[in-house]
Amino acid sequence: MSDVPSMDVSAIRAERARLQSAEDAVSYVRRLAQGRIDIARDEQRRRVEHEASVNVERDLAGLFGKEHGGGSTRPPRETSVPVDHELVRELDSLCEEVGFGSLATLDDASIDDAIARLSDFESRCSAERRRLFDQIDALTKELVSRYRDGGANVDALLEG
Repeated sequence: MSDVPSMDVSAIRAERARLQSAEDAVSYVRRLAQGRIDIARDEQRRRVEHEASVNVERDLAGLFGKEHGGGSTRPPRETSVPVDHELVRELDSLCEEVGFGSLATLDDASIDDAIARLSDFESRCSAERRRLFDQIDALTKELVSRYRDGGANVDALLEG
């Protein structure tokens, strides 16, 4: 992105929109991975505490209600990620490989492996998300600078 100074405002805005769309997909799939990790960890916890396995469909809201962390400070945007997106397919394939669909029947080592592999996937998504945010922030900074310094017309922003 070292060519940003040579880009016109409409190109910067288009690139920022493209990166935001990519970030939306990464964030969505990352949240899916986090949800699956939470489900697997809850299965581990239930085994340790000798509780019966839950009906995931019935008890999903309660499980996710225990979510920790603050989330992003960025405002939410409408997100539409196609089910055939490469990251969605990769996560689905990973879940199939680790037997996620039948957690209650997996042995403890297999659940540990599933959590480790899902966590690795989630970490890769997080790193990509940070990289995209850095690029989006750089483009936003450039736009703000151009509008502030008079290098771009604010009226044109409202027209777009």
